[in-house]
Parts: sequence; structure tokens; C-alpha cells
Amino acid sequence: MRGNSRRSTIAAVAVLVLAAALVFPVLRHFQTQSDPFKASAVEDPPFPSLTYGIQAFLWWDNGDVGKHLDWVRLLSFSHVKQTFAWSDLEPQSGRWDWTQADRILTEVARRGLRLVVRLGQVPDWAREPDHRSANDAPPADLSDWRDYCAAVARRYAGQIAAYQIWNEPNLSREWGGRRPDPAEYVQLLAACSESIRAVDPGAVLISAGLAPTGNHDDYALPDNIYFDHLYRNGFQEHIDVVGVHAPGYAPPEIGPDDEAALQRWFTFRRIEDLRKIMLNYHDEARQMAIVEFGYTTEKINPDYKWFSVTEAEQAELIERAYEYAIANWRPWIGLIVLLYLPDLSWQQNDEEFWWSIVEPDTGLPRQAFIEVANMRKVCDDFEIPERAPDSPVALGEVEAPICP
Repeated sequence: MRGNSRRSTIAAVAVLVLAAALVFPVLRHFQTQSDPFKASAVEDPPFPSLTYGIQAFLWWDNGDVGKHLDWVRLLSFSHVKQTFAWSDLEPQSGRWDWTQADRILTEVARRGLRLVVRLGQVPDWAREPDHRSANDAPPADLSDWRDYCAAVARRYAGQIAAYQIWNEPNLSREWGGRRPDPAEYVQLLAACSESIRAVDPGAVLISAGLAPTGNHDDYALPDNIYFDHLYRNGFQEHIDVVGVHAPGYAPPEIGPDDEAALQRWFTFRRIEDLRKIMLNYHDEARQMAIVEFGYTTEKINPDYKWFSVTEAEQAELIERAYEYAIANWRPWIGLIVLLYLPDLSWQQNDEEFWWSIVEPDTGLPRQAFIEVANMRKVCDDFEIPERAPDSPVALGEVEAPICP
């Protein structure tokens, strides 16, 4: 009897081991499927998810800056992104002009908004002599670059919500006409990051958004390949948040693996591919920020016209994209920056003209502005409900709420 009991026990244990062998992979598969981007691993995110921001052009005040920031409030957005170009702040070596930057900070704070500053646009005097005519080029001397980053952070310590360091370095046109170089960008990033952290340790630092592209040549590197090389060069040590771009090349629900996707990079959900690279490098606890997002209504430039949409489609697709992010990307996506509140000097031959949600030439809201202003917004556990177009808030009779 004792032997039978022992055999029964061994058999029972064997059954449990076999069951575990069958069940655990299923559980792991279920966990992977239910949390494919390891959202549950995000720790102490710098931004509520979602955080609503928009790119604006406030530097030169022609009496429009206050109106544009009032538009941000009417959108129920909490953040506005503005470039603090080095070439504007220090047009000559050692000669600083803080007039416009000070004014912008004052106007932003007056409305209870928060500012995201993009750093870059090297002045001619700080470039290599053979790159002084390039659209944007890395500085000849990183010590000058460090001084610029430190000067901005020191002057506005505690007043700026986040810094985005550079823009689209995977494109030659954003890298002084030279072949994009991820290792060189990491050096530039590290120099700026160290300078900011030394004078404003609480600052949130975001890496440059990368341009989704299928080119792999001297003029552009695919964002996923460039992104992987950023990790190989340790860029994550110098940032708090990974910056990405999500231009509206396709309806937001279409994913990189879907048959409807023309190319993997040609999807709003391309950032899911980049998130997977983060997971490969065990960086799942870090949040991402979409620092450029929108849909173009381009009618002139063939480089953009082929994926343009109507104004009605622009409005609908932007709202659907936000709803997709709410349902699928929280909390690993925090800040989302919409394109654009315009520079009113833009003309129709400027490609930015067609991405804007306000008519640059008339200052009248496009349909996208109205739909985005009235759509619901979700920021962590706080929700701003959808509002009627004729509600007191929508009409500007009552101040619009923003996420805390």
C-alpha cells in the first residue's frame, strides 16, 4: 500500500509538472498578447498619459502670440512646443538676446500652460566653414553647444516642462547636408544633456524625433535602423523620454504588420516598431513622446500631395489617432505634439501651410481645430468630456479646462 501511495504521489506530481509545462507558455503568450509593449513596466512617467501639446511659432510677435496661446487653451491643451533657436538667442558669439524667449515664458505662464522647448538651429558662426550654408548642421565645437544648452537651462530652470534636443538627425538635410551619423548625434545629445542636468537637474530631456522614411542612403537612414544604432551608442543614458514622430501617412488603425500598410514606416503606428526596439534593449520602463504628429491637406507640393487628405478627413483622422492612443498606448506614450498652430507668414508653397489646423493666411480655424478642441481628452485618470460645438466652452464664453 505504501508503494502504491508513493507511485500515486509521483504520478500526481508528474501531472502537475506536465500541466505547468503546458499552461505557463499559454500564460506567457497571454501576457505578451495583453501587454505587447510592456506598458505595465513604465515607471514614474514624466508625462501624464496622454499629455496634449501643439507646435507653435511664437518667436516674432506681430500681435498674434497672445491669440495663439489663447487658441491652445481653447483646444484644452496643456503644453505648447516652441523652438528656442540657438541662432536667434546668440546670433554672434557671446552676444545673447533673451527678449523673445522671456516674453514667451511670461505669456505661457500667464495662461497656466507649460512649455516644451526644442533646441537646435546652430548659428553660422558656430558651424564648420564648409557647412555654413546648410539648413542645419552640428556645431564645429561641442563646447559652444554645451554653453548654449546650459545658458537656456540656467535662465529658465524650473520653468520649462521639457527639452527636445535636435530634430530628425536621420535626415541629411537636418544634419548639415552630411550623411546621418547616429554616433555623432549621441555625442551632441550627451553634451547638451550633461549641461542641462548640471544647472537644472529636474529638467525632462527628450531625444530628437526621427523622420519615418524608406530611404537608406547618404541622404536618409530609416528611423528603425538609426534608432537601433542610438541604443548601441548608449543614447538612453542621456535622456528621460524617447522622442518619435508619427506623421499621418495612413489611417491610424492600420499597423505595420497589416496587409493594408504600403510599407512598415508608412503607418501612424510605426512607433510600435520603435517601441519593440526599446524592449529588445530592456528599456521598457521608459516613456515615449510623439513630438510631431498630424495629417497634411497638401495641394501643391508633389512630395507631400500624394498622401494628403481633405480638411474633413484631416479632422476625423486626427481625432481617431488620439482615440487609438488612448485605447492602446497608455502609459508608454505620454506627450503628443500636434502640428501646427501656424506662422502666419506661411504661404501655400510652404509645406507647413497644409499641416496646420488653422488657416495661416486668414487665421481662421480649419475643421480639424474645431474637432480637436471639442473631442474628449484623457490624461491618466482625468478626463475632459467631449463638448458640443455650441457649448459655452467651445464658444470661448467659459475658460476651457486643461489636464492637471
